Amino acid sequence: MSSKKIHIETLVNAPIQQVWDAYNNPDDIKQWNQASPDWHCPSSENDLRVGGKFKKKMAAKDGSFEFDFEGTYTEVTPLNSISYVMADERTADLKFTEQGDNTLISVDFDAENMNPEEMQKEGWQAILDSFKNHVEK
Repeated sequence: MSSKKIHIETLVNAPIQQVWDAYNNPDDIKQWNQASPDWHCPSSENDLRVGGKFKKKMAAKDGSFEFDFEGTYTEVTPLNSISYVMADERTADLKFTEQGDNTLISVDFDAENMNPEEMQKEGWQAILDSFKNHVEK
């Protein structure tokens, strides 16, 4: 298992409470949780507490492929940070930092061994960019 961490971040032009809520509300998640316009997130469950689980269905709009992205929260500090372990035992750490009227979200996650790191970084960054666009529109 690789211990290589990949780092991504984005600055969202919105106050931290709005960013936190949109990131964690299942109805919002369904609207932003995709890496490209030909994918979508038809369902989302989120129990945001230590020991709570999340499950987001990611699906190609043409129906050709789908998978569940799921995990368990290991740390939740409201308006500050979230850590979780994914179904394949990899971990991710998110930090929400207030910067004036904006909110910086930074994510560090374990690389997996099936896809090139650059591809993983681009995919996660694309989802984060989709989130930013959702909150700012």
